[in-house]
Amino acid sequence: MEIYLLRHGIAEDGQAGRPDSERALTAEGKKKLSNVLRAAAAAGVQPELILTSPYRRAVQTAQLAAEILEYQGDLLRTKALEPGSTPRAVWEEIRVHKDAPRILLSGHEPLFSSLTAYLLGCPNLQIDFKKGGLACVEVDRFTAEPHAVLKWYVTPKLAGGR
Repeated sequence: MEIYLLRHGIAEDGQAGRPDSERALTAEGKKKLSNVLRAAAAAGVQPELILTSPYRRAVQTAQLAAEILEYQGDLLRTKALEPGSTPRAVWEEIRVHKDAPRILLSGHEPLFSSLTAYLLGCPNLQIDFKKGGLACVEVDRFTAEPHAVLKWYVTPKLAGGR
């Protein structure tokens, strides 16, 4: 299985009295994210399932990914991808969908850095997972502990989003 980890794009700043979960993507965030996703589409990225955090900015990121990557299915919202979740919780959610050959996850930091390190079996690995960044890891077995290989990682800057 290929797992695509897509961190949400640049979002609005938080405001007093407004829940963090309601922060939306900015125009700049959408533009940079679109550049990354167009590069992914050109490289043949085509998820068969998209899982997203229920937070607005992550859902908007997943919607943009679905549009650009020509995904026809439903977006599945899961608490496993909320900020404050754990890599193990995400892994358990992935295992539920192990029959899907390609899954895209839309979520947050610091979860995605920790999740990538966990999937690779290197819990102390430091990853600078940029907003709008997209990584691909490949998993070949679905045991209690994951065993993945990093295939690639692209940032908005590399994709031309400066």
